[in-house]
Amino acid sequence: MGTFRYPIDIADPQGQRYERVEALVDTGVSYTALPASLLRRLGVEPYEDVEFHIVDGRRITRSIGQTWIRIDGRRAMTIVVFGDEGAAPLLGAYSLEGLRLDVDPTNCRLVRTPGLLM
Repeated sequence: MGTFRYPIDIADPQGQRYERVEALVDTGVSYTALPASLLRRLGVEPYEDVEFHIVDGRRITRSIGQTWIRIDGRRAMTIVVFGDEGAAPLLGAYSLEGLRLDVDPTNCRLVRTPGLLM
């Protein structure tokens, strides 16, 4: 599946102050990753260091936290990764599922989807 950029709003943990970023939509990424400086500026606190496998086969450790994300009027608390400065923001699968959004790669958009209880 291809990737594309999409505007997302990231908030402080109280959900009162948002900042918009263009994120690369990538369902192969577990969590939404953002520059650590952005998350700190919004008051997001890391609560755990987690090991991640990256595309070149290496393993790296990054801090994670929780805060609000808003896309196309939908809002949810999500896990965020304190990413490297200069790296593109990534919108991952966990946030997409929490917002009940699915990827339409042909039209480079996100579409609403119902939750599943089976």
